[in-house]
Amino acid sequence: MDFLPTLWFIIIAFFWTGYLFLEGFDLGVGMLFRGFARTNTDRRVLLNTVGPVWDGNEVWLVTAGAATFAAFPHWYASLFAGLYLPLVLVLLALIFRAVAFEYRGKMDSDRWRSVWDWAIVLGSFVAAFGVGAMLALTTTGLPLNANGDRVGGPFAWFSGYALLGGAAVVLFSLVHALAFLTLKTDGDIRLRARRLLVRWLPVALLPMALWAIVVVLAGGKPVTCMTLAVAVLGAASAWLLARRGKDGLSFAALGVFLVAGTATIFTAVFPIVLPSTLDPAFSLTVENASSSDYTLGIMSVIGAFGIPAVLVYQGYTYWVFRKRVSAASIPAAHAVVPQ
Repeated sequence: MDFLPTLWFIIIAFFWTGYLFLEGFDLGVGMLFRGFARTNTDRRVLLNTVGPVWDGNEVWLVTAGAATFAAFPHWYASLFAGLYLPLVLVLLALIFRAVAFEYRGKMDSDRWRSVWDWAIVLGSFVAAFGVGAMLALTTTGLPLNANGDRVGGPFAWFSGYALLGGAAVVLFSLVHALAFLTLKTDGDIRLRARRLLVRWLPVALLPMALWAIVVVLAGGKPVTCMTLAVAVLGAASAWLLARRGKDGLSFAALGVFLVAGTATIFTAVFPIVLPSTLDPAFSLTVENASSSDYTLGIMSVIGAFGIPAVLVYQGYTYWVFRKRVSAASIPAAHAVVPQ
């Protein structure tokens, strides 16, 4: 197995894991804007917890897509062409969500805010579901022919695995958001978030665990049994720590579950990057889908500087905005009259 294609497969898996971890909780916070958040003040608290970081979190999605395009152009072409419709919906959802974050506070009107609140909720849900469906199909397969083209109509991608992956990311994002809110808020919101986290965490993590188990049973390796056991241990620890009020450790344990779970999934399918459900011989691998060694070499040099820079920048951002937000810190809503 060539070193550079394998290295970039690992890096892309790292990017997707980082995206699910960071964007996961702010997508979850978006989905909690209605139902969990009972008043406009509650919603403003939730908005302020992710306000300084949500756009930076989306960098991981862009980076994962760009790295796939450059390192594995055949993987990128088959995946994005085969999932054109759901990925367009994800893009539109992210656009409406971003606009809603900026626009909801531009007018002191309940009707105005309600429209943008629902844009945040639906945009967050569609984005989480679409990304989950895409990643699930990346690891379970699409109907690809010998040329790497999808066979079938625009809904050929829609399957039980797509629903499983979508549900896995949506539910993980919700409990991840609850764990995040126990860290970033104080008062009633924090207490309600902890209660819901303890109640729903075991159930919400089941789809992602089932996804990992399905992939391992289909083509796992001995090491994947170990990483799957670590994921289960992380989930159990997160629940027990949440019950004891250990918010920081519970959030970290959820991170262990995610990292071990994604490591299990990506390791189980390696060296295949996109399986074909028509014929295993048509599957794309790290070897037949990758760019040249020259291209991967240049990317490795750039990545050696760029990836640490992103990690340092985002770490600094989270450190600067590390303090808790509560209803007491939210000023009353008021209209602004242009001068």
